[in-house]
Amino acid sequence: MMSEEFTNNTNPEPERPTPPPPPIPPQGAYYQVPQYAPPPPRPPRNNTWMIPVSLVIGCLPWVILGLMLMVAIIGSIVSSGVSGEHVALLHVSGVITGGKSSSSMFGDSVVGSEDLVAQLESLRKKSGVKVIVLRINSPGGSASGSEEVYNEIVRVRKAGKLVYASMGDLAASGGYYIASACDKIYANSSTMTGSIGVIFPLADLSDLYKKIGYKSVIVKAGKYKDIGSSDRPLTSEERAMLQALVNETYSGFLNAVADGRKMPLSRVKQLAEGRIYTGTQALKVNLIDNIGGLHETIAAAAKAAGIKGEPKVQEYGKKGFIELLSGGSESASDRLSDVAQRELIKKLLQRAGEVESLK
Repeated sequence: MMSEEFTNNTNPEPERPTPPPPPIPPQGAYYQVPQYAPPPPRPPRNNTWMIPVSLVIGCLPWVILGLMLMVAIIGSIVSSGVSGEHVALLHVSGVITGGKSSSSMFGDSVVGSEDLVAQLESLRKKSGVKVIVLRINSPGGSASGSEEVYNEIVRVRKAGKLVYASMGDLAASGGYYIASACDKIYANSSTMTGSIGVIFPLADLSDLYKKIGYKSVIVKAGKYKDIGSSDRPLTSEERAMLQALVNETYSGFLNAVADGRKMPLSRVKQLAEGRIYTGTQALKVNLIDNIGGLHETIAAAAKAAGIKGEPKVQEYGKKGFIELLSGGSESASDRLSDVAQRELIKKLLQRAGEVESLK
């Protein structure tokens, strides 16, 4: 009885309200939790100053290029103004080869015998050129190319003009070949010269090819057409053939040096065999005439040619900015230089006319 009363007198716990159902998303869409409103956008920055800066940066290389071109043209005009009796300074810098000269903006250069012979021939015909100084800085190169230059130097001398050689850091092999044709040879005490010899390098890679599994297939017409191929060694007959070619070229080199230096052939053979000499050593064995740099060579050459006072010097064969732009081609660079000079002179004359009309 008491338990029933207790049960009836106890207040029941109130029921918690049921939370409302989530909103029903539209048909075909997903329900998204509402997000906070995005912050207001920042005001745009004033970047107009970047336009002139970008223009300046973009045009700067072209401005520098134009200034360099202008300096090269003006320098060419000024240097071409040498008149009267003068010393012609002809640069021979790089590996000597047959054909045309070439150079790059990275310092690599090749001295083509065709260009060098043409320059010597032109200097031989110029009445104002009393003496030619060859500034040689070459490790040598082609035997035939060196021979062509040697023969042209001999023709210049027979025409009555002196030719002096000034050796730079290196004047070896073909570099000494062409120097030996000159009237006098000057070199620094530390100049590397000599190397009177001939080399025909070949590589036999047949053992390497076997190890890596490489096999070449050669289809030829002619027994000796693949002579010197790297996939096999030379036969005794082929070696004798190549040795005969080298010996003949070497003999021509020895005779050229003997004739140019007025030395007995037997003495040249003793000094040759590919030996390298410093300038001091070369002077002791009569391979050069004096120790001295370019300045001393020019002074001695001018004195021997009868030029009084401070000699005028005109440089030839030195690659400038225009030649580098044209890939080192002498004819192309000359045409470019001539056109640029004419345009510059035309502009200057027009400007002079405008100034005169204003007066």
